[in-house]
Amino acid sequence: MSTTLPARAGLAAPYERLAALGIVLPPAPPPIANFVTHVVEGRVLYLSGQGPREADGTLHTGKVGSQVSVAEAYGHARLTGINLLSVMQEALGDLGRVRRIVKLLGMVNADADFDDHPSIINGCSDLMIAVFGEAGRHARSAVGFGSLPGRITVEIEAIVAID
Repeated sequence: MSTTLPARAGLAAPYERLAALGIVLPPAPPPIANFVTHVVEGRVLYLSGQGPREADGTLHTGKVGSQVSVAEAYGHARLTGINLLSVMQEALGDLGRVRRIVKLLGMVNADADFDDHPSIINGCSDLMIAVFGEAGRHARSAVGFGSLPGRITVEIEAIVAID
């Protein structure tokens, strides 16, 4: 008996899409302070903010606009999206339970005069659409901050509708 739910509306299952993208989900990163990585309330999964942490624990840090390029920070947002997917996997046991990515809040550790925050957070948004198809399209905020924990370049949190 398979525990994987069938693909929706003829779309490839999320795991098939991840494989096609060459992505292997790392273990979910542990919380860095006094909070949990996720909360399930009814049919909604709330994901705490994640950052650009490599599987070996390395964090990407610096100010976007002066120390970190838009292209690098886009990659950091994509990596953060992979970490969000890892937390979803841990929370749900099966990414096939994701009905829709409802909302992302993307925070960028940016110079005061930097104004291209949406281009950075597209790294995560593009990944969610690539993995979940139309169910990955979401509402979103992309904002700049003077600093983020540990000087990370981006932090992203998510709200996900689940089955």
